[in-house]
Amino acid sequence: MTVSAYRNTYPVFGERVFVHPSAEVIGDVKTGDDVSFWPFSVARGDVNSISIGDRSNVQDCAVLHVTHDGPHTPGGRELIIGCDVTIAHKAVLHACTLGDRILIGIGAIVLDDVVIENDVFVAAGSLVSPGKRLESGGLYRGQPARRVRDLTPAELENLSYSPRHYVKVKNHYLAQAEKNPKR
Repeated sequence: MTVSAYRNTYPVFGERVFVHPSAEVIGDVKTGDDVSFWPFSVARGDVNSISIGDRSNVQDCAVLHVTHDGPHTPGGRELIIGCDVTIAHKAVLHACTLGDRILIGIGAIVLDDVVIENDVFVAAGSLVSPGKRLESGGLYRGQPARRVRDLTPAELENLSYSPRHYVKVKNHYLAQAEKNPKR
């Protein structure tokens, strides 16, 4: 795994965190417990901070980044990810705030100053425009993303199931690494 400092600030991990050897976690990144970073994912907390809650997973090729302190963004913008969040393959999260039990679909893009409340599904390929607020209990999709309907009970259950599943899978990877540390 590649875990590196930026300006002498290293990532800080909770317990039982898995970082795949090809993932990059850089700078001011703080995680809760049971978080996982999958192949080729990047969390770059260089010009601001990233925080990730318990049991959240950052899947293959996902990118997490922040906004610097500058003339157009005084103070910059951090990235805050709640608990039980699934960030699917190739998703991009940039300087936004996510609550708990959220699924960001494959290839979705969530931009600066977006706030996503708890229990939201952002469909694959969606673009969430800067400053938008996604309200709890909805399925959002499109470019720009719009609420298309309320989530079904099965979809709401899936928002909790997906992180639990990824905790199990990452635990298998961690157990395998303990048995075969040199491979």
